[in-house]
Amino acid sequence: MKNWAFVSDFDGTISKKDFYHLVLEKYFEEGQALYKQWKSGEIKDIDFLRQVFTSIHQEERQIIEDIHSLEIDEHVPSFIRKVQAQGGDFYILSAGTDYYIHHILGQYGIRGVEVYSNEGYYKDKNVHLNIDPEHPHHSERYGIDKSKVLTDLKKEYETIYFAGDSEPDSHPAKVANVTFAMKALQDILKENNTPHIEVDSFSDIEQHLICIGVLR
Repeated sequence: MKNWAFVSDFDGTISKKDFYHLVLEKYFEEGQALYKQWKSGEIKDIDFLRQVFTSIHQEERQIIEDIHSLEIDEHVPSFIRKVQAQGGDFYILSAGTDYYIHHILGQYGIRGVEVYSNEGYYKDKNVHLNIDPEHPHHSERYGIDKSKVLTDLKKEYETIYFAGDSEPDSHPAKVANVTFAMKALQDILKENNTPHIEVDSFSDIEQHLICIGVLR
């Protein structure tokens, strides 16, 4: 069994803005009604994302340019390298799609990071999702069941550290050994009495891991 791994959500945790927000603002203003339906629980997360990602109607060059415009926590690339250099593995676990995550990783020269997410691909001026209902990590609501992924990873590592920022992250937070909570996830975990450490950034996370001797 390996020693430890760090697993992070992507949208709103590594990136400062969710990719779907960028699409809504730039290409799909009428999607605000759809957003309200999703937030009220009328439609599933994965159906909301499917509709948003197929409402872009741009050449792939433009979509990649938009992806590259997403700001990320500037501390993330050095944090990942530090984790890898000091014996940890780094994973990204996202209920969005690996399509834009891989473009961001390439943009910042981040290597050796495995991505667990909904498979996405460019076709006919939009981003489409390839969801396999038979996949062992499948979730009807999110496309990918984050807690199932973490449960599998726990079989390989003695300790799993997890970072997230929103409702889908509340499920794997119950499985991780240590959860770092940002933004809305903090209140959700408080309500659920799920143990967590409140942070605002990866710089905060790094300081905590240094304090407990995981990083130096």
